[in-house]
Amino acid sequence: MACFETACFIAQVYLQELEKTLNNTHSRSIKGSNVTYSEFELSYFLEAALQSAYVTHLKKGNIVKGMRSLREILRTVETKSTQTFKMTAAKQLAQVLLHSLSEDCYWSPLSDLLPEFMNKEDQSYVSNLCRRPELYTEENAYCPQDNVEEALLLLLISESMANRDAVISRAPDQQDDRAISLRDASAVYDLLSITLGRRGQYVMLSECLERAMKFAFDEFHLWYQLALSMVACGKSAYAVSVLKECAKLRPTDPTVPLLAAKVCIGSLHWLEEGEYFAKMVIDLGEDAGESLAKGYLALGLTYSLQATDGELSCLSSLVKNLLKTGEGEMNLTKAKEERPATLKGTQDELNKKALQTLERARDLAPEDHQIILYLSLQLALVRQISDAIEHLQEALQLCKDDLNSLHLLALLFSAQKHYQHALDVINMAVVEYPESFSLLFTKVKLEWIHKGPEEALVTCRHMLQMWQMVYNVLQHSGSEKGSSVTETPVIKKHNGLHLTLPDAHDADSGSQRASSLAASRLEQAMSEITMQSSAMKQGPMQLWTALEQIWLQAAELFMEQQHLKEASFCIQEAASLFPTSHAVLYMRGKLAEMKGNLEEARQLYDEALTVNPAGVEIMHSLGVSPPSIAVKCVTQETVLYNPKQNYSDPLSLLEGRTFGMLTCCHRTGLVLSRLERRDLAQKVLRDAIRIQTTSHRAWNSLGEVLQAQGKNEAAIECFLTALDLESSSPVIPFTVIPREL
Repeated sequence: MACFETACFIAQVYLQELEKTLNNTHSRSIKGSNVTYSEFELSYFLEAALQSAYVTHLKKGNIVKGMRSLREILRTVETKSTQTFKMTAAKQLAQVLLHSLSEDCYWSPLSDLLPEFMNKEDQSYVSNLCRRPELYTEENAYCPQDNVEEALLLLLISESMANRDAVISRAPDQQDDRAISLRDASAVYDLLSITLGRRGQYVMLSECLERAMKFAFDEFHLWYQLALSMVACGKSAYAVSVLKECAKLRPTDPTVPLLAAKVCIGSLHWLEEGEYFAKMVIDLGEDAGESLAKGYLALGLTYSLQATDGELSCLSSLVKNLLKTGEGEMNLTKAKEERPATLKGTQDELNKKALQTLERARDLAPEDHQIILYLSLQLALVRQISDAIEHLQEALQLCKDDLNSLHLLALLFSAQKHYQHALDVINMAVVEYPESFSLLFTKVKLEWIHKGPEEALVTCRHMLQMWQMVYNVLQHSGSEKGSSVTETPVIKKHNGLHLTLPDAHDADSGSQRASSLAASRLEQAMSEITMQSSAMKQGPMQLWTALEQIWLQAAELFMEQQHLKEASFCIQEAASLFPTSHAVLYMRGKLAEMKGNLEEARQLYDEALTVNPAGVEIMHSLGVSPPSIAVKCVTQETVLYNPKQNYSDPLSLLEGRTFGMLTCCHRTGLVLSRLERRDLAQKVLRDAIRIQTTSHRAWNSLGEVLQAQGKNEAAIECFLTALDLESSSPVIPFTVIPREL
C-alpha cells in the first residue's frame, strides 16, 4: 500500500511538472522530442499509479482511507491530461458517499477526521517525501455539510465534464467512442437521479437530463429517466411528450403507455390522450402481462371521467359545429331538438363502456382491490347502490384500511340514509388517516345532516387544529433542511399564527345565543387568529386551499344557525388567504343576501361568475334569488353565447345560458319560472333531466314549474321521481373519490 500511495503522489507531481514544461513559452519540447501536449495521453502505468491506492483501499473495505485518497486526488491542481481521470474519480467518490457512508459518520473535506476513525488511520510515510503535488487553495472555498451535498457537487462537476466531452457524431468510425461516452454519462445521470431524488430536487434533475438529450438519440434509459423526473416535478405535459418518444423506442413495453395514461388521467385530465395510451396497453394483449388489467382499468377510468364531463364536452363540440354555419347564427330550434338526445345517449354509452371495461379488468385481476374499488365507484355513479356496496365489500376484504374504499363506503351508506353507519365508517377512517381533510369535510356534512350544525362546528374546530399541526410539521421540516440543498419551499413562520372560530354572539345585543355545550367548548378551545392578508403563503398550495375551505365551511354552518356576525368573521379570514376566490365571493354574496343587501349580493355573484363562469352553486343562488338579482347576474354571461345576439332580453339570454351551462339547467329553470317564462323553464328542465336522469333537484324543480302551470298530475310524478332519486343521493357527490391510477 505504501508503494501504491507513493506512486500516486509521484505520478501527480510528474504530470504537474509536465504541464508546466509544455506550457512554458521558452521550451516547446521535452529532451529534444517534438511531442506536443495535445498529443499526450495518460499511459497505462500512469493511470494505474493514480488509481491503485484508492482502489485497493476500497476493495479491502477501508472506506475512510479510500475516501481520503480520492479527496486528495481531487484537490490536486488539475492538468489537461487528468481531466477525464478526475471525472472518473469524482464519480467513484460520489458512489462511496452515497452507498457506504451514512450522514452520521460524515466529515467534511476541510475538517478533521472523526475521533472514532482516528485509530484506523496509520501515519503515512508519504509525508516525508520532498515533493508533494500542488493543491488548490482553501480560501473562499465552499465546504459541503453532508455526504449528499458533497456527492451532488461531485456529480454536477462530472456531468459538466461528460457533456463537454460527449461524442455526438453519428459517424461509423466513432461508434465505439460514442458508446463509451454514453456509458460514462449514463452512469453519472443515474447517480444524479439517486442523489437529487433524496432531496426532492426533481426540477434540477429534469434540467440535468434535458442537457443529456443532445447525445441520447435512441437511448431509452435516458429518455425514460427524463420522463420520470418531469412527472415528479409536475411538468406533466412535457412528460407525456417524452413518454411518447419512449413508447416509440420500446413499443412492446406496457409500462410506458401505462405511465402516460396515469399522467393524462390524473394531473392533466387529458381524457382522449389517456384513452389512446390505455388502448396501446390493451393492444399488446398477453404480451402486456400483469399490466393488461391496469390497461383495462385506465380505459375504464377514462370512460367514466368522460361520462362525468360529458355534458360540457359534448356541448362544447356542438357549439363549435353550429358556429361554423350561417356566419355564427345558431339554429336554436335544431340545437334544442338534437342536444339532449345526443348528450344523454353519449353519457349512457360511456357509463356502459366504463362498467364493461372495469369488469374485464376485474376478471383479469380478481385480487386487485383498486380495480374492484373503481368498479364499485362506477356502479355508485349510475346509482346501483346495492351492487356498489357488494363489490366494495370485496375490495375491503382485500385491503381493509384503504382510504378511498372507506370513504366510498361512508358515501354509499349516506346515499341509503344510514347516516349513523356512515359516521361510524368515517370516524374509523379518520383514526387511520387523521390528516385527510377530505374525510373530515365529509364528516362535517354528515354531522350537519344527522346531528345538527353545532356538532359539525366541533369538527371544524378539530380541522383547524389539524391544519395547525400539519403547518407546524412542514415548518419544522423546512427549517431542518434549510442548511442543505432542497427544492421544497421553506414555510416561513407567521408570527402569532393561531386558529379559532368566533364566539356565537348576537350582533345587536351581544347576548349569547342558545347553542349547545359543544359549541361553547368550541369557543374555549382555541385562541384568536392574527394571520394578516399580506403574509406570505409558502409550502403546498393544497394546504392553504384546505384552510380556506375550512373557514368557508364554518361560515356556512354559522349561517345555518343565523349567526351572521360569526359567519362574516370566517368569510373574512378565508378572504385574507384568497381574496379573489370564487368560493369566497360566492359566500360573501350569500351572506349579503341573508342580510337583505340584494344589490351587494348581486355584485358579489357577478364577481364570482367572472372568476368561475361554470359555478353550479353560484347559479343555484341566482336561480333561487329574487328575479331582479337573478336577471342582472345572469346577464353578465354574454360571452358564453353568440356575440352578435342581443342579450338585453332575459328570454334570449337564458336560452343561451341553457346551451352554455347545461349542468345548471334546473337552476336556470327556477330563474325562468320566477320570470314567469314557465314554458321555457319546463323545456330547460326537461333537457337537464334527459342529460342527467339521476338529478333529483332537476326533477323537483320541474315539478315546481309544472305545479305553477296547473299541471298537478305531472308535477306529482316529478316530485315522486325526485323523492326516489333523492333516496340514493349521498351527502357529497361520489365524484369526490379520485379516479386515478
